[in-house]
Amino acid sequence: MAASRVLCLLALTLSLFAVIYTVSGHNITQILSESPEYSSFNSYLSQTKLNDEINSRTTITILVLNNDVMSSLAGKHPLSVVKTALSLLVLLDYYDPLKLHKISQGTTLTTTLYQTTGRAAGNLGFVNVTDLKGGKVGFGSAAPGSKLGANYTKSVKQIPYNISVLEINAPIIAPGILTAPAPSNNMTELLEKAGCKIFASMLLSSGVVKTYESTVEKGLTVFAPSDEGFKAESAPDLTKLTQAEVVSLLEYHALAEYKPKGSLKINKNVISTLATNGAGKYDLTTSTSGDEVILHTGVGPSRVADTVVDETPLVVFKVDKVLLPIELFGKSPSPAPEPVSTPTPTPSAKSLSPTPTKSPSPRKEPSPVAASPPAPPVDEPSEEAQSDSPTSSENIRAKNAAFHVNTHAYFTAMVTLAATSLFL
Repeated sequence: MAASRVLCLLALTLSLFAVIYTVSGHNITQILSESPEYSSFNSYLSQTKLNDEINSRTTITILVLNNDVMSSLAGKHPLSVVKTALSLLVLLDYYDPLKLHKISQGTTLTTTLYQTTGRAAGNLGFVNVTDLKGGKVGFGSAAPGSKLGANYTKSVKQIPYNISVLEINAPIIAPGILTAPAPSNNMTELLEKAGCKIFASMLLSSGVVKTYESTVEKGLTVFAPSDEGFKAESAPDLTKLTQAEVVSLLEYHALAEYKPKGSLKINKNVISTLATNGAGKYDLTTSTSGDEVILHTGVGPSRVADTVVDETPLVVFKVDKVLLPIELFGKSPSPAPEPVSTPTPTPSAKSLSPTPTKSPSPRKEPSPVAASPPAPPVDEPSEEAQSDSPTSSENIRAKNAAFHVNTHAYFTAMVTLAATSLFL
């Protein structure tokens, strides 16, 4: 009996540590940095920000290319095409060497990161994984007529059921991805087609569109409010702003860096915008709800509703509300605190009683005035209020650190409790 209890306790402890390890996540950049033969592949993951998308997900498999193969792919194509090709090598399922050789019926189609972009027509966002004769495993595009042009060569790293890194000997090329037309450079045209005509018109009339276009080459992220966002009841009267304030507002809707959705999902820091300068911070923060990203300005939240274009080094998002910086619109009103009573002159206890009566007990009840007021409840600020307040990156990091500490403490307490119950 004692031995079985010890085994149960050991199994529980290992399970809890596995959960803790999973919560801690993975870092694909760090994993690949341990293998110099993948330095080029690792570099392109960082340049395209695919590393952030990978790190924001669990249950994922990365098919890596060594430096020679990666050089052959990247040397012939622009960065936007390289990103598409690499996104086909990110499988949204866990495959280790054992699973590769135990595929049901010998072949399967698996979803890739490219499928999540919304730009993959038909089966272009899927990969065919087939267990070949002689212990080999082949990979190819799931598009009709495609060949298994890549083979599994070796295992690189596994964190069981979280992330698996496998080497293949060639890229997986879906039809048309290497010859895709370059994205349009006409910013206003892109915005108008996406249902952001008011925002596009303001960019043109103010001249801020030129600021956007001059920034694209080094990286640009745009948060374009939809036309409905400008017409919402919560939207302020922008006609009351000066021309300089309109320019600041429009610059507040863009970042001087390429920051796709995966990067926003794992962001923990305060983000500077094109409007950020010495006189005003004009910054914002982010939070996530499932797969959604919420932007917080300090005045109100706005949801990233759609990706208009994501072609390195430009990404344009459509958001459901106009972003309102504190510098122009002030802080959002905080919830009114519960009133705290203080001893002030009030009518006497007699005047408060309709008919004076004697207490049957010689003990006198305390006067309402003399009684100490109850301490007001101290509520923790809501998550929304915390996200909308201008929070420093140091505070955010401290909050995240506290979460990890509390998580480990929680599981430690669970192990202790389990051990106590088993041996009683």
